[in-house]
Amino acid sequence: MISFVVPVYRSAESLPELHRRITAVFGDGDQDLEIIFVEDCGGDASWPVIQQLAAVDQRVRGYRMSRNYGQHNALLCGIREARGETIVTLDDDLQHPPEEIPKLLAKLNEGFDVVYGPPEKEQHGLLRDLASQITKLALEGAMGAANARQVSALRAFRTRLRDAFTDYRSPTVNIDVLLTWATTRFFAVRVRHETRKYGESGYTPRKLVRHALNMMTGFSTRPLQLASLMGFSFALFGLAILAYVLIRWLLQGSAVPGFAFLASIIAIFSGAQLMALGIIGEYLARMHFRTMERPTYVVREETTEQGA
Repeated sequence: MISFVVPVYRSAESLPELHRRITAVFGDGDQDLEIIFVEDCGGDASWPVIQQLAAVDQRVRGYRMSRNYGQHNALLCGIREARGETIVTLDDDLQHPPEEIPKLLAKLNEGFDVVYGPPEKEQHGLLRDLASQITKLALEGAMGAANARQVSALRAFRTRLRDAFTDYRSPTVNIDVLLTWATTRFFAVRVRHETRKYGESGYTPRKLVRHALNMMTGFSTRPLQLASLMGFSFALFGLAILAYVLIRWLLQGSAVPGFAFLASIIAIFSGAQLMALGIIGEYLARMHFRTMERPTYVVREETTEQGA
């Protein structure tokens, strides 16, 4: 069985077509698939649409979050509820054509554990594409994998991989990083990427950059290493300035004049210290949130299975 997991956010118009196209590709009436819609409290009519789809197709299951938790938290909910041996995740906006999914499944059958479907050509604006690249750079650092640049929301992977993060409870979630906890067998297949037909993306450049920062501090120690390197570099810089001042005093018998010189040095070192403290503060904040044991997500409502 294949489980399709779709996080839903303000996509009431696109869901019926998405359901139709998935079932058309993988066999109308075939019981070897399920479609799991996780509605992330977008505030539109998406949940009633999901209920209608579940009422006419027993392969559809829906879960409604108690509030907006974010795309990856919604994905984690759907992944944990999946019953199939293979899970396929895709967006709700029809930019990931269901007709391209067999390409990913074919590679999965060749022995890979996770197969991504990055677009042949991005269909976003300049700012969104730039923010996406920043996010992928952060993801590369967090994943520690060479294929991080090929990560896409369209992915197929073996369900057993979720055993590696069964007990994961942090409110900050990134499915791609969690998958690296279970395997290193990744692959990517370029697929067609369609323009968005309905509504607007919930991911703004600002949210993408914020997501990148969350990944950098939530799943990697590189920012702390950067702070250490920065501190060491500025210490060497300070010693070099001290040597310059002493040598000038010994050779010329005068100190380095100028308030601007002194003020600039103080500003540089103060800025470096504050930046390092900010990075440490981010990690302390994450430790604080973990000790609070905030839930990764809470399901408010789910569709009733036919015959239950």
